[in-house]
Amino acid sequence: MATRVLMIKADGSVLVHSDGGSYKPLNWMSPPCTVREGEAEDGRVEWTVTARAAKGQTPDTLRILIEEIHHDTLHDLGIDPGLQKDGVEKHLQELLAEHPATLATGLTLVRREFPTAIGPVDLMCRDGEGLSVAVEIKRRGEIDGVEQLTRYLELLNRDPLLTGKGAVRGIFAAQEIKPQARVLAEDRGITCAVVDYDALRGLDNAEDRLF
Repeated sequence: MATRVLMIKADGSVLVHSDGGSYKPLNWMSPPCTVREGEAEDGRVEWTVTARAAKGQTPDTLRILIEEIHHDTLHDLGIDPGLQKDGVEKHLQELLAEHPATLATGLTLVRREFPTAIGPVDLMCRDGEGLSVAVEIKRRGEIDGVEQLTRYLELLNRDPLLTGKGAVRGIFAAQEIKPQARVLAEDRGITCAVVDYDALRGLDNAEDRLF
């Protein structure tokens, strides 16, 4: 027995944390899984966490014995606005705000940090045809970034001031875009743009290249 932090997240995952080991839990069960509270043979509270198994396979089970509860609390984290990091990501936003045409020909900046009800869009731009374009910028483009931009687009397309000439479209910009994120973005009509950070900073001289 030891003092631990037990987390049950809204997505159904269960994590057991100690006071060390940085962010990595000692043990965990990924969703989908079920949590049942019962009583062990010695009378202690017992949580049984069972993962969903493929047909014909035995499901994994995590048993947690609880001797004493020091603190019990419930928090609703609300809609996830996505993670915004300073440093490279912030600098990328500044550089792309100065040179939006590197993302698409004819693109011009309207505003940085364009506000929405669930958080700001990195860049709001306008293309050569006068259509509004929302740009979300990440260092590494993953599925959660595409989901974030999708939520922004749903809200922005309700604004008649932005949709006078047509629907607001999205550009997902990153130094690297994961294949799964690219597939999801393209399925939702979002354009992907891989950004060359060094080229934007003026460190990549085309005359020095062999190819």
